[in-house]
Amino acid sequence: MKEIILNNHRIGISNRPFIIAEMSGNHNQSLERALKIVDSAAEAGAHAIKLQTYTADTMTLDIPTGDFFIDDPDNLWKGASLYELYQMAYTPWEWHEPIFERCKKLGMVGFSTPFDESAVDFLESLDVLMYKVASFENTDIPLIRKIASTGKPMIISTGMATVAELDETVREARNAGCQDIVLLKCTSTYPATPENTNIATISHLQQLFNCHVGISDHTMGVGVSVASVALGATVIEKHFTLRRSDGGVDSTFSMEPEEMKSLVVESERAWQAIGSISYGPAEKEKPSMKHRRSLYFTEDIKAGDSFNPDNVRAIRPGHGLPPKYIDMILGKTAKQDVIKGTPVSWDLLV
Repeated sequence: MKEIILNNHRIGISNRPFIIAEMSGNHNQSLERALKIVDSAAEAGAHAIKLQTYTADTMTLDIPTGDFFIDDPDNLWKGASLYELYQMAYTPWEWHEPIFERCKKLGMVGFSTPFDESAVDFLESLDVLMYKVASFENTDIPLIRKIASTGKPMIISTGMATVAELDETVREARNAGCQDIVLLKCTSTYPATPENTNIATISHLQQLFNCHVGISDHTMGVGVSVASVALGATVIEKHFTLRRSDGGVDSTFSMEPEEMKSLVVESERAWQAIGSISYGPAEKEKPSMKHRRSLYFTEDIKAGDSFNPDNVRAIRPGHGLPPKYIDMILGKTAKQDVIKGTPVSWDLLV
């Protein structure tokens, strides 16, 4: 499986995790704030900013009742119609170019999630480097084919999808021209809890579909994302805002700059720690070998004296015989005088 190259960034198991800051609607309808979010994410060390490209009209119908009204008591957006929610959350299309330009200036990858074919055409006009497919669209096969036909890398969130659905999605994407696919384990609840995140699925996704894998993480904190790295995650996506207290459609489960910085640092440490299967002392451990326990004479001994538990013990440091030989040493006699603190060696025994 070859790595994915995006300008000066690389995605793959040989590279540190690729960290995506999802802006979503956290710009609160201010371009100035959107650009500040880009600046803050870059300063925290994130590698990419992701937008969402849609309008309320491309997402749903302007009907404030029935199927189009959110009345689930556990839903973060209860009390709004779908149309109102998307009007509040959408990123104006004319903002995309200045946001992407700011990303480029800061060495970040700017890209987006298109929610219909017109959004793909628009993003192609801006020459984005890759695309994201949201969990709620991962079974929209016509949209999958449209995005894949660009030949650019696709990141696909797997929230709610069955194995059969993912198999169809991946096959259709590959048949339509996309060979660089990243599947993100995702739990489509907002926020999600660690208990329903099931990151063990990450390594299974990689085995099933032979592609890069990662996580779109809606939990609070960095623990779930960092743990995912040990299971093979090469991409981590987290919603990002300047301050949760500023409000916004996704603010309650979004990461703040200090947390993003922690995620960047700790996920890279997790990646570095994976290494390879290794036993025995590592090169940097070898100087510590001298601090192992070994057999030492703990009293002054005259030639001909016998060794017993009072004058031979396993202590630190490690310059004497290994402790496993203690039973062979006890009862033997000294070949010569030995002073206290001498490491036990075979040549001192009769």
